[in-house]
Amino acid sequence: MKKAVLLSVILLTTGFCEDLFELGVEAYNKGEFDKAAKQWQKACDDNVARACHNLGFLYEDAQGVKQDYHKAAELYKRSCDGGFVGSCLNLGVLYIKDRGVEQDYNKAIELYKKACDGDIAEACHNLGVLYALGKGVRQDYRLAKGYIFKACALGFQDGCDYLNKMIAADENDEKNEIIIKTMIKTINHLKQID
Repeated sequence: MKKAVLLSVILLTTGFCEDLFELGVEAYNKGEFDKAAKQWQKACDDNVARACHNLGFLYEDAQGVKQDYHKAAELYKRSCDGGFVGSCLNLGVLYIKDRGVEQDYNKAIELYKKACDGDIAEACHNLGVLYALGKGVRQDYRLAKGYIFKACALGFQDGCDYLNKMIAADENDEKNEIIIKTMIKTINHLKQID
């Protein structure tokens, strides 16, 4: 009996937290950013990772709250640690740009890998670019192409464009060029069908 009551309380609390998140979304869509911030803060306090992410975005872009990159980084970290991999991408960007956290390419790469593993296309692209440029890692075109190809396959157009530039610059990649360009055309065609 105690287990049933405890489960009911947990389910009710979870539903309430999700309702706070949705109320925040509604407020945000109406342009009521300060109200959205309050709803997402309550939901974040109850460990709703998406709410922490959205609240971090508000702090990063100064919507309804005073701009605070440090607070945004804390919220993205909490959300990333909570399993919302989109926040791992955002936190990685803050590490690259030296906003709210000290610039740290190694930490950004770790976060981008986590987000890319969760199929966040922009994270795969960013990771590939770091490998292509040798920023924070030893330069590795093979790994770079792999990450950027994944970004393209996930529908990230910048990834497809960057991959085309890499292929055009690499004269030794003629066999792969035909295959990859065909795959990019297929991906773009599939995006048009959706």
